Amino acid sequence: MQNKGLIRLFAILFGLVSLYQLSFTFFANKVEKAANAYATSKVSDQNDGRELARFEKKYRDSVANKEVIAGFTYDEIRDKEMNLGLDLKGGINAILQVSVKDILQGLSNESQNPVFTQALKNADVAQTDSQENYLDIFYDEFEKASNGSVKLSDPTIFGNKLLRDKIDFNKTNEEVKPILQEEINTSINTAFEVLRSRIDKFGVVQPNIQRIGTSGRIQVELPGAKDIDRVSKLLESTAKLQFWEVYSNAEVQNFFFAANAKAAELLKEDTETTQAKDTTKTSDSIEDLIAETSDSTEVANQKSLFTYLFPNVAQNQNQVSSLIAQAKVIDTAKVNSLLKNKEIRALLPDNLRYAKFLWDYKAQPSADKTTEVIGLYAVKGNRNDEAPIEGDVIADAKQDYDQLSKPVVSMLMNGVGTKKWAKMTGENVGKFVAVVLDDYVYTAPVVNGAITGGSTQISGGSMTVEEAQDISTVLKAGKLPAPARIIEAEVVGPSLGKEAITASMWSFALAILLVLAWMVVYYGKAGLYANIALVVNILFIFGILASFNSVLTLPGIAGIILTIGMSVDANVIIFERIKEALNSGKGLLTAVEEGFSIKGALSAIIDANITTLLTGIILYVFGTGPIKGFALTLMIGIATSLFTAIFITRLLVDSAVAKGTDLTFNTNISKNWFKNINIEFLRKRKLAYFISGGIILAGLVSIFTVGLKQGVDFKGGRSYVVRFNQPMKANEVASSLKDAFGTAPEVKTYGSTNQLKITTVFKIEDKSKEVDELVQTTLYNGLKPYLGELSYENFKPGFEKLGNPQGIMSYMKVDPTIADDIKQAAIWAVLGSLIVVFLYILLRFRKVSFSIGAVAAVFHDVLIVLGIFSILYKFMPFDMEIGQSFIAAILTVVGYSLNDTVVIFDRIREYAAGSKTFTASLVDKALSSTLGRTINTSLTTMLVMLAIFFFGGDSIKGFMFALIIGVLVGTYSSLFVATPIMFDATKNKEKETKK
Repeated sequence: MQNKGLIRLFAILFGLVSLYQLSFTFFANKVEKAANAYATSKVSDQNDGRELARFEKKYRDSVANKEVIAGFTYDEIRDKEMNLGLDLKGGINAILQVSVKDILQGLSNESQNPVFTQALKNADVAQTDSQENYLDIFYDEFEKASNGSVKLSDPTIFGNKLLRDKIDFNKTNEEVKPILQEEINTSINTAFEVLRSRIDKFGVVQPNIQRIGTSGRIQVELPGAKDIDRVSKLLESTAKLQFWEVYSNAEVQNFFFAANAKAAELLKEDTETTQAKDTTKTSDSIEDLIAETSDSTEVANQKSLFTYLFPNVAQNQNQVSSLIAQAKVIDTAKVNSLLKNKEIRALLPDNLRYAKFLWDYKAQPSADKTTEVIGLYAVKGNRNDEAPIEGDVIADAKQDYDQLSKPVVSMLMNGVGTKKWAKMTGENVGKFVAVVLDDYVYTAPVVNGAITGGSTQISGGSMTVEEAQDISTVLKAGKLPAPARIIEAEVVGPSLGKEAITASMWSFALAILLVLAWMVVYYGKAGLYANIALVVNILFIFGILASFNSVLTLPGIAGIILTIGMSVDANVIIFERIKEALNSGKGLLTAVEEGFSIKGALSAIIDANITTLLTGIILYVFGTGPIKGFALTLMIGIATSLFTAIFITRLLVDSAVAKGTDLTFNTNISKNWFKNINIEFLRKRKLAYFISGGIILAGLVSIFTVGLKQGVDFKGGRSYVVRFNQPMKANEVASSLKDAFGTAPEVKTYGSTNQLKITTVFKIEDKSKEVDELVQTTLYNGLKPYLGELSYENFKPGFEKLGNPQGIMSYMKVDPTIADDIKQAAIWAVLGSLIVVFLYILLRFRKVSFSIGAVAAVFHDVLIVLGIFSILYKFMPFDMEIGQSFIAAILTVVGYSLNDTVVIFDRIREYAAGSKTFTASLVDKALSSTLGRTINTSLTTMLVMLAIFFFGGDSIKGFMFALIIGVLVGTYSSLFVATPIMFDATKNKEKETKK
């Protein structure tokens, strides 16, 4: 081998750089452990995650600028440490959808043109079952609704004052479309920058925010974020600041009494109708309301508005307040439905005609501490729903403290705002005004006198410093051009993350030990050299991940361990070729040269790794989140495996040969294994076809009758992993939750018997801001009999739970709309990989029959894995959902199966020596000669995967099970499916040529 010195120098330097990069992670972890120990010593209640997080932050802030090692402060080290994904560190990964509909309405200057409004309504409906972007759907619906009668450039739509420099009434629809697209792109870019500004100030280490194509979707990853409620508010806040005049409780209480009587009538009618029809739900809004479950106490015979709402009645002047009522958080949706009912709103007197009912920004514990209640206010709206003062008058905002040292947000207005604020406060002395942010009331104080200085405050009785900081952050970052709603979210609690790290490290260590031991048992000293190269390979992989701030996830660790198998495979192919040369009587030096040559092992190694690299690229392009992490580590691993197997192992072997070391590439145990094998594989191909056909047929029958268990990311819904302090019965919990949700959710034991995975589609179509909290509260109330004294605050996901943790350990939400997109992307990923592989093998082997055999084997493997998942998912004690991770597993199986097949095809091509035809005996000889390599590689890979399956985290068991089945089936198919089909296709082609 030439340039040994250069390769040795490069390997040493690369190793040192990798160790240097990984050292930052080591020292950062030391500080994290010290912070955790400090917090644990300061907090008496180890389940109070919020307090633990507060003291951890206090410790980290105290050492932020102190030197930790070699002139680096903790803040500097923390920026350079390895990125851990949500499943290893906890945090939130969310995809936000910027509302294109709201942008269009804004560009139209809130047009009321009936064609325009009808097109928007129709687009809303059509989007639920379409993968097209909203703008294209809107165009289609506009064409249908207008039927040529109205153009997009109409003055009442987009030919308005706002766009007069770009759109005039003469422009055609086709001319207007690119202008609208440009305006929407600008708005989405603005939203992206606003969100990035907010996130940068949030304080999370190594956050990630990126746009997803031109769909108006923005992905945000915040590993390590613990206060999930705070993150959600920060992301979804539009920062629409308004100042309103407020009605007092004395002014609205008569309306409440009248509304209560009317609601009782409506609810009574609904109850009678429901009983008569024996149904649970109809389309009427009030009936929808009643069909929902509630923890409210049932009134003896009749429900009314006051069943859900507790009015704040003013019996004298001292009781006059801006707070008009309170309700339990879980009942806010019911109250909203009643107060929006047309018959009830008709009861509003003229002076209250445009009253807007808004909730407080924050719930408070009820008097008995059993639930949370939230305040209701009534602001003085108007026909145009325009606030007297909007947030665009704010020149600056900052977190501050009031005279009682309570956190507030101090705001300074510009000249226009100062005049308006002085006028508004001057006209309302002795009355109330409200500061409203995103339709939530933050403060509604009485005005003692005109405020002429242009300053004001947002305050709240229980506002925290973090809340005040977040409000000032969103105000300074700017207002979003349109609402952004979380349509997909994955939340992993830090407790679960730590458990995943522990489990993955144990499985990782065990897998490496098993592989290292096996290589020494099988290859002796040569196996020891391969092990050294393997350890260097692992160092390189982690060093590269740390250097480029790549995110390491649980599937990513699986990807690394899979590359360990592939690294071993490369050495196995090389060593087997060297053994063949030695057995044929060649000298050790010649045998080594031949084994490492392109005519020896390198051709097969490169072909096999390129096919796997292609599947990794496709995974990275089509995947998101953890799948990208898996694909990235897989691709990095392929590159480092090739380098270490070909060059590092060669350096060690050459050095041993130069020293006269006797290398036999086997041991006394393995020296006679796989010798003199001559199996007639092709004679058994009809039996193999029959067996494979039978298994595939059984799987297809199961798929079309029983079906597959689709994950939340494919069908939409919410999924919670909840831990209890005692073993749970899934069917019993499902029955209890049926009363809470109205329909029984899917409940299954998840890992240990005290942990359940609860999946529900309850209110998944609801797009309101409050719905996530409502569903979570409903879940808590449904599970309350099993949670003991656990408070709702500690039940929620996010903060670390020490000791015997209970509550939500992880949570996933996927809107049905994005679920369809994810499913479609997965299908394209699988099809794309098959097409790319077909073309590569055709290009490499120059025979269509080789491509047909390889792709047929891949289809065979995929169908069998799908069939097994369909047959077994109801019986296995772990998740066997079909989702993004499963698609990653399928594509990995594709890569692995092709790896095996390509090595065999390469040997067939070698034996054929350029001949256009080959015989059955030649093919059997090629299969027999590679059998040692095939079984050896499969065995080492299986050892690795079994270690992860049995000792890794619960969340990865289904993924690993798919890989294990895939490796077994892939090994079988490369011998009994791919090669026989390739042979039959070639033979048939020859017969046709002879004719």
